[in-house]
Amino acid sequence: MDKYSIGIDFGTESARAVLVSVTDGSESATSVFPYPDGVIDEVLPDGKAKLPPDWALQNPEDYLKAIKTLIPEVLRKANVRKEEVIGIGIDFTSCTMMPIEKDGKVLCMLDEYRGRPHAWVKLWKHHGAQKQADLVNEVGRRRGENFLSRYGGKISSEWLFPKILEILQEDEEIYHKADRFIEGADWIILQLTGEEKRNSCTAGYKAIWDKREGYPSNDYFKDLDPRLENVVEEKLSRDIYPLGTKAGSLRREMAEVTGLEEGTPVAVGNVDAHVAVPATTVVQPHKMVIVMGTSNCHMLLSKEKREVEGMCGRVEDGILPGYYGYEAGQSGVGDIFAWFVKNCIPANYEEEARRKNVDIHTLLEEKATKLKVGEVGLLALDWWNGNRSILVDVDLSGLLLGCTLNTKPEDIYRTLIESTAFGTYKIIKTFEESGIKIEEIYACGGLLKNKLLMQIYSDVTGRRIKLAASEHTAALGSAIFGAVAAGAKGGGYDTVEQAVARMAKIKKEEYIPNPGNHKMYQRLFTEYEKLHDYFGRGENPVMKTLRAIRTATSLS
Repeated sequence: MDKYSIGIDFGTESARAVLVSVTDGSESATSVFPYPDGVIDEVLPDGKAKLPPDWALQNPEDYLKAIKTLIPEVLRKANVRKEEVIGIGIDFTSCTMMPIEKDGKVLCMLDEYRGRPHAWVKLWKHHGAQKQADLVNEVGRRRGENFLSRYGGKISSEWLFPKILEILQEDEEIYHKADRFIEGADWIILQLTGEEKRNSCTAGYKAIWDKREGYPSNDYFKDLDPRLENVVEEKLSRDIYPLGTKAGSLRREMAEVTGLEEGTPVAVGNVDAHVAVPATTVVQPHKMVIVMGTSNCHMLLSKEKREVEGMCGRVEDGILPGYYGYEAGQSGVGDIFAWFVKNCIPANYEEEARRKNVDIHTLLEEKATKLKVGEVGLLALDWWNGNRSILVDVDLSGLLLGCTLNTKPEDIYRTLIESTAFGTYKIIKTFEESGIKIEEIYACGGLLKNKLLMQIYSDVTGRRIKLAASEHTAALGSAIFGAVAAGAKGGGYDTVEQAVARMAKIKKEEYIPNPGNHKMYQRLFTEYEKLHDYFGRGENPVMKTLRAIRTATSLS
């Protein structure tokens, strides 16, 4: 009897599932479920409660619908029997957190709280907690807390404790009503197994937890806000479970709605970017994996314990056992191109795309490919959704420099791509200046279909880029962990490395840097760095001033 594992990747706009052969990693079926409510960033679904700027919420009901839709669908497509599935793994965008009752129900599911924004799921790109993040960092620096060094010197507004503090300060009733605050990945595991098993990846990267030191002290939280003194005991848990282990077994109710066998092993949850690393075949140091989608995540394994400016985290065993897992990232990449296409394309370009029967991205890629490096005379900063690494500042914004009356859409499109490549190159340089060597780049994610973008990244960084074979790399990674949760006795594998050797693959195709283009990009990158430091390190705070004016105006 053939054996399979299911991986589900809960992304920003949709969830994706793959049914994978445990023997060779072949994907027997895939399915995508777009979230009906998508990203809630203007008003709540009732259309009444308007959200402040920089908010990003989601509806947890969408996640449950995804599970109940995707699993039966991949089983049906592949004509696979339930007893052939030996394990399940899931991953989630992070930090995506929610306030829940003891039974696991999210507060927004209760009628009395549906109109309260803080009762909803706060997506990773919810940036409303910046002032709380500033306080988390200020108190940490004043107290000389060690944890700051593990996160490049700053805790992001995207992370767990700023979001919890935001709820406490802005809607204390919701804070007290919540029995727990939980990550999306751990909430899904709770739904599948009936057990709360918090994973070490989200705890380590997003909740200031360390394998050796645990959470920050109660004294720290008391200093942050006296009401938070016992937040870990009261609202979280000190029981953290390592990656690659079994969280529990599929409970009867979920077996009935998914069509799987009750008792199917379920892996401890994971983060989308981190679970993608082994799915690209990377299980060794000196190889950067870039997960390229709405945002970019840059992942590294290392035996070296280093402090790197602006890194999102250095977590022991955070990606694979036996290594420090390093994470950095850009909080806007694909989102930037989507914004441009949605808002800045003239009608004649739309008409040309229709005539050629292609989408606007394809048309712009075709036109921009004909341009030489530096030909358009433009330069941009890639901060349209703030800066995650290395400045860790969501109040920064995008910049486009050099426009003239002759500037065309394809000029701007190419420049925006180049700016995100410069952002990645800045991250690579910062790691290497901190003593962590990067020899190769592996890439996965939705942006790989843009060949111009991939070549620009290779040319800017001066490195070969190898490509994951799977289009659903995170979901494949989760399926790999599902096979490990089953173990060899259950038809799977006892270690992640064993599973990767059989289930993960890369394409023969790769991108090779053009030396001449790299040389020209070095000149442009010099100017990028000047703008990066001028606007990003405080010499000219105009971006923050404009944001403050906008916020004040919107609230008046």
